[in-house]
Amino acid sequence: MAVEEPRDVDFLVLGSGIAGLFYALQAAEHGRVALVTKKQAVQSATNFAQGGIAAVVSPDDSVDEHVADTLEAGAGLCREEVVRFVVERGQSTIEELGKLGVEFDRGEDGAFALGREGGHTQRRVLHHRDATGREIERALLARARAHPNVAVLEDHCAIDLLTAEKAGLAGGNRVLGAYVLDSSRSVVERYRARITFLATGGAGKVYLYTSNPDIASGDGMAMAYRAGATLANMEFFQFHPTCLFHPNAGSFLISEAVRGEGGVLRNRRGDPFMDAYHPMKDLAPRDVVARAIDTELKRSGDDFVQLDITHRDPEYLRDRFPTIHRRCLDFGIDLTTDSIPVVPAAHYCCGGVRTDLQGETDLPNLFAAGEVTCTGLHGANRLASNSLLEGVVFAAAAARESIARLPDIPPPDGPVEPWREGSATESSEAVVITQNWDEIRRFMWNYVGIVRSDKRLARARRRIQLLQEEITEYYWNFRLTPDLLELRNLARVAQLVIESAQSRKESRGLHYNLDHPNRDDEAFGGDTLVRSPRP
Repeated sequence: MAVEEPRDVDFLVLGSGIAGLFYALQAAEHGRVALVTKKQAVQSATNFAQGGIAAVVSPDDSVDEHVADTLEAGAGLCREEVVRFVVERGQSTIEELGKLGVEFDRGEDGAFALGREGGHTQRRVLHHRDATGREIERALLARARAHPNVAVLEDHCAIDLLTAEKAGLAGGNRVLGAYVLDSSRSVVERYRARITFLATGGAGKVYLYTSNPDIASGDGMAMAYRAGATLANMEFFQFHPTCLFHPNAGSFLISEAVRGEGGVLRNRRGDPFMDAYHPMKDLAPRDVVARAIDTELKRSGDDFVQLDITHRDPEYLRDRFPTIHRRCLDFGIDLTTDSIPVVPAAHYCCGGVRTDLQGETDLPNLFAAGEVTCTGLHGANRLASNSLLEGVVFAAAAARESIARLPDIPPPDGPVEPWREGSATESSEAVVITQNWDEIRRFMWNYVGIVRSDKRLARARRRIQLLQEEITEYYWNFRLTPDLLELRNLARVAQLVIESAQSRKESRGLHYNLDHPNRDDEAFGGDTLVRSPRP
């Protein structure tokens, strides 16, 4: 690959979802921003978020109630000061998004039309019909593209973070930017930055069935781990209870808002079953609902359960859920008259790169927000629609701290080693990537899924150790491609999820182990921390 001079910016943003775009817009008022996104900028998890953003904006609701609901869902692992920090900023966050052009649905009286989702005791979910994320992405991306200080770099894949340790610089390890693959030119570029911001999203692609877009391969988590940052609670992977069951649907998500508006889960015989699992029935927290469906399917041998909302007014359903209605019609299902076949799918990683209240990791000058992080908000189970709020709140906090610190960080001018390709050649065996990729996703689904056991986790660990060796050899022998980068990162994330799950010998929230079915606050009442062994 060609060797080019380093590109210098004040802020390097990796990711183009709600957190990356919001941070970029704030930072751009104080310096030059390069926003790196590995496909098209609109291809983010934000763009796929149907349900909405939870915030206290109604006089019938309160911060204390939203905090209590979040803590209840988090099963004892939320950090209450973080929960309050986020929830208290809900109304101001909605106002800020409104100033940036985001439009939320309103009733005839002009007040926000609020939905209710699983785990919430009040209606507090603001939405734009059933395509809230798409509306947020539209507004923020338009602003970023129009800003003279923001360069949006599509088809660019971050490879690894640049660190002082790797560069042999004195003064302690710190982040100096990143190596980035321009996949359209097959060139590795070096971006030197005073501040680097991770907003790369989640890692749902590590599982065979996921509601996530193809980009969700855990890139930021893996890069941060390799650079020496601490990650937390990787065992807590949330499975959305209701994805459309159809061979051609691509795990299309049926929003939790459908149950919030009265949808009832039924088995194939048509019997409701959630009252046997939780007092909130169909509005129980996601971990409870996902395990209930898993139990029902194992008991019956069926492939799916049914989500029934046919008792609601058809015109209301078509207006409230236009995207879901159209998509279901594509497969011959009319949600106004038919029950929707649904199954759980990997949805959200509650663990990630550990950050403080300013959104900074334990690597200086590396900030992060969104699903790539573990802030302490979600604990052992994310409360529905808290994630978009978290992304904005921590992106804003990180931007404030970054801007305040910028004068004290000199412009990057130290040595940065060119990307050394060595004897790497073009691969004639790309099947190795697809084979390893498929194997990881299958054993993660079968062994490290909704219900786990010590034996299943041990099997998964043996498999990932063997695959890591194969992938590492392949990585250094062949030229980089986006698929190879994703495979390398997926393998690392799988390893971290497995090892974290093995270390937590209890059942709590999203982590359920048949061999340790009870919660143990005395032994496991804290976070599971992982960090790469340093040389």
